[in-house]
Amino acid sequence: MNAIDDIRGSDAYDPFDLNVPQPQWEEFRKEKPIFFHEPSGYWVVSRYEDIKEIFDDWKTFSSENAQKPMRPMSEEGRKILKEGGFTAYSGLTARVPPDHTRIRKIAQGCFGPRRFKSIAPQIEEIVSRHLDMLEEAGKAGKPVNFWEIVAFPVPAHVLFTLMGIPEKDVPKIKQYGMSRGKMTWSDLTDEEMIPVAHDMVAYWKYIHDLLDMRRENPGDDFPSDLLRLQAEGADITDEEIAGVLYSTLFAGHETTSTFMGNYVMAMMDHPEAWQAIKEDHSLIPNAVEEMLRFTPSVVGWRRKARTAKTIGGVELPEGAEILMLTGSANRDEAQYPNGEQLDITRKNARTHLSFGYGIHYCLGFQLAKMEAQELLKQLADRFPTLRLAPDFQAEYHRNITFRVPTAVMVEWDNMA
Repeated sequence: MNAIDDIRGSDAYDPFDLNVPQPQWEEFRKEKPIFFHEPSGYWVVSRYEDIKEIFDDWKTFSSENAQKPMRPMSEEGRKILKEGGFTAYSGLTARVPPDHTRIRKIAQGCFGPRRFKSIAPQIEEIVSRHLDMLEEAGKAGKPVNFWEIVAFPVPAHVLFTLMGIPEKDVPKIKQYGMSRGKMTWSDLTDEEMIPVAHDMVAYWKYIHDLLDMRRENPGDDFPSDLLRLQAEGADITDEEIAGVLYSTLFAGHETTSTFMGNYVMAMMDHPEAWQAIKEDHSLIPNAVEEMLRFTPSVVGWRRKARTAKTIGGVELPEGAEILMLTGSANRDEAQYPNGEQLDITRKNARTHLSFGYGIHYCLGFQLAKMEAQELLKQLADRFPTLRLAPDFQAEYHRNITFRVPTAVMVEWDNMA
């Protein structure tokens, strides 16, 4: 059996298993940087330059499959979605020009630096409040779940401040987000798809109800801005606005939650980096970039070849479904010397592909960095002895794109 046969074996590579994927990614980069994975039907690409070229050539490599469920919805699930009026497609990630260009230009005008900077005080307060909760939970003297208390809710509260969504709805929207992630990027059974389908119907209804409320009572928030621009003549339909919210209400917090959980574990696993940050907060911005490279939330993204094209010496046929292992690209030694090592002073850390590349570059990248930097600063000041709980071993949900931990158990000195 040769190397490619070994990779193709049904039990040799499981793209949904993100527990410890890095050694296999490294093997792919060295031995077979582009290969066809028969069980999934995807061409898998693992090197930095190859992935960057695919991202950049949007005319050949379409994003139309970016939101395609990895496993088709079951018959019962499709019935639930149809009867519930679920018609969501995509905000931006799965759209292609000219629609993508038109919608992104409108959305970007409402979801940019001005809005992000205006809520900086709220970000600081939201982080502080949740660290208070972490400290309170630690008074019991036992390890506490940083993921549940801080990483999971904080980005949602920040995003929903921008979106004008009541805090009481945070748990509900987080649940919808988890279901959306499972529906699109996981490998659910038919039975597991049923509650997910119900959540998607409720999610889509929530978005339309929110837009109806903002039409009657506009506020200083993202949905109101989109509706105002539409009323002033911007070329965007009601369904496209709903689609933008459908994507933003998910991507704007789930990815940041996951990153926060992952980078806290990375810091605890690299005490020298943690110590350096505690001593010098000026290192934090680049440390966040390096952790986005080293331990991102998004580790895989998809494209579809409209025509055949050769990438990295391999011809990808017309119609090829492509899985780009961006998590692997971020560790490519050709781009990052000693790429398997965390180095918070790395000069080119910000060239990572964790926010994508090209026309689909993440709309909310600045907000994600602001939140990550604020949390890291407050953690360093308030919990200098923070560490992972003894015997804690991280486990990750099954997913082809989002590397989401099930828990992050921590402790610190003088907890009780």
